[in-house]
Amino acid sequence: MRSREKGNGGGGAAVVAGGIGIALLDPPLRAEDEADAGTAGRPPRREWLGVGMLAVLTMAFGTTTLLSGVDLAVVAMLEEAGQVSWAAVVVVVLGVTSVAGGLIYGAVSWSLPTWLLLGLLGLVTIPAGLARDWPWLCVAVVGTGFLAAPTLSAVTDAVSRLAPAGVRGEATGLQSSAQNAGFALGSPVVGVAIDVSVPAGGFAAAGLAGLAAALTGCLLSRCCPTPRPPSSSRRESARGEDATHVQ
Repeated sequence: MRSREKGNGGGGAAVVAGGIGIALLDPPLRAEDEADAGTAGRPPRREWLGVGMLAVLTMAFGTTTLLSGVDLAVVAMLEEAGQVSWAAVVVVVLGVTSVAGGLIYGAVSWSLPTWLLLGLLGLVTIPAGLARDWPWLCVAVVGTGFLAAPTLSAVTDAVSRLAPAGVRGEATGLQSSAQNAGFALGSPVVGVAIDVSVPAGGFAAAGLAGLAAALTGCLLSRCCPTPRPPSSSRRESARGEDATHVQ
């Protein structure tokens, strides 16, 4: 087995970027028509912890599995090239592009399904293994960084829409647990792929893990579509009504 450093810099940067964005925007946890949800009683878990929520939690797990695996693949790739000292530069590129992607995605008025964002994230991650030195690796991970924060944001948005206001804290806790599990398992899974193949296999394993989670989420979402929040042009007329749009 090859010995190599482990790090979660890029994935951690994506999570930090998402947290900073949420802190700056300070979005309300409840909509105006949910103001009295706390006095309405706690809905049974079977009413909200169904196929749709399991689909989102699967994609939350897949996203962080991919990001954790990418961190390890970056170190392994640079170690083989004798350029491991440049790993910090690659991680910075991941972090900066993640922040940029999150800001741009948050500024647009439209949204994409979570499974589609995660699928695209997986697709752009696999070719990163073709890079052979640190400058090209910086270029290769731009797509991964750019889609990381939007995917994490989409997961959080989907959880908040599926969970009633009275249990949103519990749902967020489940999301956090799924993401932490992904961070914990991503490095070992990708590490095995690297040891039995080449460092480029780490990017392939991470990307395929994201694609598998996206496909699972897509199939489960088809069984239980997630309501899409009304756009800014329809919010005024949609207040007080249940969302009927699907992803």
